Amino acid sequence: MPLVVGVDSSTSACKVEVRDLGTGRLVSSGRAAHPPTTPPCSEQDPDAWWTAFEAAAAQAELNRHRPASIAVAAQQHGLVTLDAVGKVIRPAKLWNDTESADDARALVAELGPTGWADACGSVPVASFTITKLRWLHRCEPTSFARIARIGLPHDWLTLRLSGRWSTDRGDASGTGWWSPAQGTYRTDLLDLVDADTDWSSALPDVLGPSDVAGEWTPAGGALVAAGTGDNMAASVGLGLREGELALSLGTSGTAWTVADAPTADPTGSVAGFADATGRFLPLVCTLNATKVTDAVARLLGTTAGELDQLALAAPPGSGGLTLVPHLDGERTPNRPHATGLLAGLRSDVGRDQLARAAIEGVVCNLLAGADRLPVDDGPVVLVGGGARSGAYRRIVADLVGRPVRVPEAEEPVALGAAVQAAVALTGSSFDDVATAWDLRAGRTIDPDPAVDAAAIRARYAEAAGA
Repeated sequence: MPLVVGVDSSTSACKVEVRDLGTGRLVSSGRAAHPPTTPPCSEQDPDAWWTAFEAAAAQAELNRHRPASIAVAAQQHGLVTLDAVGKVIRPAKLWNDTESADDARALVAELGPTGWADACGSVPVASFTITKLRWLHRCEPTSFARIARIGLPHDWLTLRLSGRWSTDRGDASGTGWWSPAQGTYRTDLLDLVDADTDWSSALPDVLGPSDVAGEWTPAGGALVAAGTGDNMAASVGLGLREGELALSLGTSGTAWTVADAPTADPTGSVAGFADATGRFLPLVCTLNATKVTDAVARLLGTTAGELDQLALAAPPGSGGLTLVPHLDGERTPNRPHATGLLAGLRSDVGRDQLARAAIEGVVCNLLAGADRLPVDDGPVVLVGGGARSGAYRRIVADLVGRPVRVPEAEEPVALGAAVQAAVALTGSSFDDVATAWDLRAGRTIDPDPAVDAAAIRARYAEAAGA
């Protein structure tokens, strides 16, 4: 049976998975780290992504396996700029770089929140690519003047594999210059950055969900699928259905669902993305998730595993202790310069209360955004590093008040990219591959009906509002 490859080029690392086309069985995998970044300035050299990909591909023995197709999913929103000969002009500003907060405010002032939501489905915050482009125009005009092409991390990696400057509708929808509702670029939005640039010649082709970008010759002519953004690939890898709520707890937190129609939220809380399958992906993202509990573990002089046990030993509600986890600024709510807040601190506080308050704060912060999504009342899907934590699983189930499904696959982004590679190779539907690969398998955690989730979330809302 032929093999397909899914690539997850995240903020922290590149993961490569080789899977059996018929069953989705994992054949081999590899992983290599990316250079660490620390907001507010968060940048990486695209060449470092390629170096990590080559190392991860070598671990996964791609040369020996000779895959039939490959797809790349990568971190959304990063700004890659190329000159006239295709050379990278400067390090890419990443999604969690908040130096363009002033540029976001200036852009929103141009059209107003409703105007932006109607134009591209989202109201730009510092995470969005268009704000980083304006930052470059304002702060590095010499670099800006050299631009011949602009794109995203996945676009650049797909270019390296296929030789074609292309993107997909899912990743394009997070730039701030592509409309999910219209299915077209909005170069008039780019004119707000610089009206003298011919933007149409700088933008990648937008490929369809099952389109092929080209061939990767070193892998024996493997087809290169369109690729997509990491959140879109995760949705595919989970086999997510319309109306289901998915939560991802990694360095950042993400809540999203699949919808059959585009969304436009003028408050800016919900990003009205497209997905990788032809549908839509309304999404809420927070900057602060498991890095918050890592920081609290460090402050307590313990490990992440020990923090987990401490949190489970504390009562729900953490004895009145509340942590607002906006440690490095926040995207949702839009507070790029915020810091954290600890409320309800008393002299008898214990280490277990602080451990649980950290996790409850992360979950409450994400659920406050998720409440705005058009979801049904069925089970919630939980993925990311937090899904491996017993405390995070328990607290998510208790605070959403619904069963939580933790999928068997721990790397849904790479898995989703592999599904896309399979679709491009065979012409099958995404749903057919999801069924053949049994993507919805997993374990379920039921909520504890004795937990007063409403009271815990209300106390968090009060502290966050302060």
